[in-house]
Amino acid sequence: MRATVMYGAGDVRVEERPDPVVQRPTDAVVRTVLACVCGSDLWPYGSMPATGAGRPMGHEFLGVVEETGSAVSAVKAGDLVVAPFTYCDNTCDRCARGLHFSCRHGGRYGFDGVDGGQGEAVRVPQADGTLVKLPAGVDAGLLPSLLTLSDVMGTGHHGAVTAGVGRGDCVLVVGDGAVGLCAVLAARRLGAGRIVLMGRHEARTGLGREFGATDVIAERGAEGVARVRELTGGDGVAKVIEAVGTRQALETALTAVADGGTVSRLGVPQYEEGPVGRSMVLRNVTLTGGASPARAYIEELMPDVLDGSIAPGRVFDRSYSLEQAPDAYRAMAERRVIKALITF
Repeated sequence: MRATVMYGAGDVRVEERPDPVVQRPTDAVVRTVLACVCGSDLWPYGSMPATGAGRPMGHEFLGVVEETGSAVSAVKAGDLVVAPFTYCDNTCDRCARGLHFSCRHGGRYGFDGVDGGQGEAVRVPQADGTLVKLPAGVDAGLLPSLLTLSDVMGTGHHGAVTAGVGRGDCVLVVGDGAVGLCAVLAARRLGAGRIVLMGRHEARTGLGREFGATDVIAERGAEGVARVRELTGGDGVAKVIEAVGTRQALETALTAVADGGTVSRLGVPQYEEGPVGRSMVLRNVTLTGGASPARAYIEELMPDVLDGSIAPGRVFDRSYSLEQAPDAYRAMAERRVIKALITF
């Protein structure tokens, strides 16, 4: 099969890989219909040391089950399914606590001999706990939005949930990437009354307004925080979602949050030390968030996608064939595309 492999920073190739087969009774093989490039894929794209072996890429995909192991009963050959961005048994004590990323029998695509999601087919371990069957005959136009349940919409939702967003709340979203935009959509879905989006790319913030942002702040750093406080009468915002992953974004979130407020951190951190010392404690700021348990949210969010209440698939602003995957990475790294859809 053809699949996307990264060999180092800026070195993405599409090459022949072994066709996946069922190796364990709990496996399923899924033939990919849609996949995409994630913002988190851009971190290794910018910094991964060169390697001779290469790393299979991708962790968001939707496809048709081709084959299942003898222990798989939740899905069967021919089912259209969506896969959360990590595989899990969905039954262990950690999964029960909403820690699917830490599943005792789970793992990540592209590691430990497991295929990446940006390939023509994927062996999915723990298929019963991982894969979610989509309705038969679902409108093909909804597939991109259903694909976002694999990661980006579930992650945005996780930020809103862990920040404690409720009806009438004022929410600040730091970052206008796909996760930030989905966080706006999630906050609106949970009833937020005012949603402030910090971002400076007009195409992105324009979509953010359509998703529910009531205010957009293009300034960064101290100027951006000053604008947030100006909009909120000087107090800051009680519910903040940080959807970038840089130290500057975290500093902005912690400075803009109101005393006693909550910052939910979604962006994969590209730093080891952050401004979480004395001032944060004395202001009674809660820092939460983390890796989304995407599997836990799929059934909750899917009905709203199916009935058109939310359309998170709009974050895909350009489609690429599998052979064009290197172009998709380049376009996202250069901020010419919000989120690249890969079609098969």
